[in-house]
Amino acid sequence: MRISAALLLFVSCQTVFAAGSGLDARAEKTAERLRDDAMRGSRAYEIVESLTTEVGPRMGGSEAYDRATAWAQAKFKALGYDKVWLQPVTFPVWQRHSESARVVSPFPQRLVLTALGGSESTRGDLRAEVVEFADLEALKAVPDGTLAGKIAFVNLKMLRAKDGSGYGPVSNVRRTGASEAARKGASALLIRSVGTDSDRLPHTGMMKYEDGVAKIPAAALSVPDADLLANMLRRGKPVTVEMNIQAGFTGSKTEYNVIGEITGRSKPSEVVVIGGHLDSWDLGTGAIDDGAGVAITMAAGALIGDLKQAPKRSIRVVAFANEEQGLLGGKAYAEAMKDAMPSHQLGAESDFGAGRIYALYAGVSAGSRPVIEHIGTLLAPLGIALQASGGSAGPDLGPSVPYGLPWAELQQDGTDYFDYHHTANDTLDKVNAKDLDQQVAAYAVLAYMAAETAVDIAPEPPKTQP
Repeated sequence: MRISAALLLFVSCQTVFAAGSGLDARAEKTAERLRDDAMRGSRAYEIVESLTTEVGPRMGGSEAYDRATAWAQAKFKALGYDKVWLQPVTFPVWQRHSESARVVSPFPQRLVLTALGGSESTRGDLRAEVVEFADLEALKAVPDGTLAGKIAFVNLKMLRAKDGSGYGPVSNVRRTGASEAARKGASALLIRSVGTDSDRLPHTGMMKYEDGVAKIPAAALSVPDADLLANMLRRGKPVTVEMNIQAGFTGSKTEYNVIGEITGRSKPSEVVVIGGHLDSWDLGTGAIDDGAGVAITMAAGALIGDLKQAPKRSIRVVAFANEEQGLLGGKAYAEAMKDAMPSHQLGAESDFGAGRIYALYAGVSAGSRPVIEHIGTLLAPLGIALQASGGSAGPDLGPSVPYGLPWAELQQDGTDYFDYHHTANDTLDKVNAKDLDQQVAAYAVLAYMAAETAVDIAPEPPKTQP
């Protein structure tokens, strides 16, 4: 039988649809079906509703996180994952007990604050005059010892940005400000909340003491209270504040990353890993940070698991432990998997709220780039644009990158994320089900095509220092 040139061309196009991507038209059709099915309605909202209602806030080291672990195991099994297991993570446990503050003089008023994670207690009421600084650099500039017996107040405003780029400079005040203030002799640190809202709800978050420097209590004022305190100071009179924080470390505990896996059909030992972090801060119910990320990736993996034929490689979803207090679950995963990192085909993490995805970034080799470009064509109908450079692996997958993890980032719209981040306002009403569906669609396409391609995706080469 003679085969026409046109038929040969047709067969060739069916075998490899996009040059260099290692993906054929059959795989593309499956990915399109996953995308369209998710857009018609996914299980993500149902999952995050379950987590926030049945568990709620789940800070690392708490009894609630133990319940979250059991919840995640049961949810993976109910969603049809082939394998579910636990990976241990051991860390020191920090607890918040009580916190309050007030202006004593010259204009007595209550202040709303929250202790920063890792803070020491005040050991009773701490009363002192407040000295304001515009930023961390201004605090560093004063001579050591000049704040003896005073409270340092760093009043740096966070700028709103779709990509969250305003977070870094301000969060550095939260992380390192206490030791800088202690070096200057201060008895405590107050900061303007790391947030873009105007609610009287303070933002917590982790801080760290520098070795060899005195440990002083540290807390964040709500944005309106930071403005209030600044207005008082602007009148030129000494302002005295009394604060009482009861918090601290209470030993160590072993908790767990919870991992679910859909087994690949021909390369089961090779994995595409996606996920979010299971823990949250204690003030809200952890709906957007990061219940949404857990729900999105669980739902995406389950959608792939519902296919009649699994992809070539396994789909692994990780609900990471205790991201909030130092990426501890991510570091434990990287350490446990460092020798197996060559079997990791791609990693992607959802940890930036519940806003829609608008951009795709990737940290892969030039030879692997056609796979990402092909994935980008299927994400374009979702309003997602492929970017030539930039992005990151995310907080919990970041520790795996030095061991050779290729990564992708599905960048979410975080315009309002820092209105709620680390506050009592991080609750389910901030989550839109249809937005989650769009994200499930994107993660399902990304994970499926990365798992199905004939190309072994390689990491991008380390960047050389200038």
